[in-house]
Amino acid sequence: MSMIVEEAKLLIESKSPLGEGPIWDMERQVLWWTDILRGVVHCYNPADDSNATWEIGQMVGTLVTAKSGGLVLAAQNGFLHFDPETGETKIIVDPEPDKPENRFNDGKCDPAGRLWAGTMPITEDSATGSMYCLHPDGHVEKQGGDYSIPNGIVWNAEATVMYHIDSPTRRVDAWDFDNATGAISNRRTAIEIQDEGAFPDGMAMDTEGMLWVAQWGGWSVVRFDPKTGGELARLELPVSQVSACAFGGPNLDELYITSARKNLSEEALEKESLAGSLFRARVGVRGVESAVFAG
Repeated sequence: MSMIVEEAKLLIESKSPLGEGPIWDMERQVLWWTDILRGVVHCYNPADDSNATWEIGQMVGTLVTAKSGGLVLAAQNGFLHFDPETGETKIIVDPEPDKPENRFNDGKCDPAGRLWAGTMPITEDSATGSMYCLHPDGHVEKQGGDYSIPNGIVWNAEATVMYHIDSPTRRVDAWDFDNATGAISNRRTAIEIQDEGAFPDGMAMDTEGMLWVAQWGGWSVVRFDPKTGGELARLELPVSQVSACAFGGPNLDELYITSARKNLSEEALEKESLAGSLFRARVGVRGVESAVFAG
């Protein structure tokens, strides 16, 4: 529990209804993140402490950088290419044109450069979501269904195990993973959340193979050993709805954390006025560099 180097510091007091999707851009040395419900893409630059924003015009669940340039968004109406230089978006593919009541939520690229992202009902009241894998050539595969709120997804260093969350289950699940084909199998439970009222949300992996899991309703990001399910460290935050985390900085030794304020009462917001803000902490370990979309 003593590995936390410093407490979480406030970076941007954004009051985001649903801050999410942080990802470090090694090439530009910036942090991309989203406000899902406002349909906004943010870019935080630690060099000058600035935060640029773009309005996309639809909910944006997550984003990744692309080898061909720009970003790929998993949004309300499918996978989009986004050019931050011009602000233009272009549809790649919508795997659920028959489900306008769904939107994309969290996702990341696997080590081979495929983008995995899950859909969920906007109303959050049913298990009608699915997991999709977007290949670099633009075709998409459905990789599973019956998701309620699909969230954090990461891979181990050997690219043999995929970890994924469906938040209402209060579990982190593991699959055997074939990096050559993207096939997954042998789903099992890796971690069970013990904190009362807390749900696993976004997560990141460090270079020691440990998982950092944002706890929605748990006021914290917790470091777990996925092999034992045990808690190793805890980073407390001044907000309850901790939504996601990502390692960043030149040495990938800083943990960026997003949060949310949706559905909080006025009384709750008096106690956590920074809800919806972006935070950063040094946690005494380096993270794994985020994979880039290969298309």
